[in-house]
Amino acid sequence: MILQVKKLREDAVLPVRATAGSAGMDLHALVDAPVTLQPGERAMIPTGLAIALPSPDYVALVFARSGLAVKKGITLSNCVGVVDSDYRGELKVGLINQSQEPYTVEKGERIAQLAVLPVCLPDIVETESLDETGRGAGGFGSTGK
Repeated sequence: MILQVKKLREDAVLPVRATAGSAGMDLHALVDAPVTLQPGERAMIPTGLAIALPSPDYVALVFARSGLAVKKGITLSNCVGVVDSDYRGELKVGLINQSQEPYTVEKGERIAQLAVLPVCLPDIVETESLDETGRGAGGFGSTGK
C-alpha cells in the first residue's frame, strides 16, 4: 500500500515511524511561533501535510502520543481524529492540555501519531429484533471490575 503525502509547506516533516515495529507514524507540529496551551485550553495545531489514501477501503486515524499524554497531560481534544479517504485538506491536530501546568508546543515537535487501517463498510439493515447473548443489554460496568 502507498500513502501519498503532500507537503503544503517546504518545512513540513513527513510522517515517520519511530521504530520498525511502530504501528503509528509521528506527526510534527508546523507552527509559525510556539503555541502555549494553558491548563484546560485547546488549540488546532497544523502539520503542513495533506494525504491521499488509496481508496475508501482505508482510513487514517490520528491518535495521541502516549508519552506526551501520560507525562505532560497533552492529548487530542477529540480523542481520535478520523481522516476519511476523500479528504485532501491539511492534517491538523486538536490538542488539549489536561494538566495543571502550561505547555508550549514548539515547531517540529512530535504531537500525535497517524495510523492507516482498513475500513469495513457494512450495508445497514433495519431489524425489529437482535439475537440474544449472555450479556444482553447490560452496559457500563455490567461485566464487573
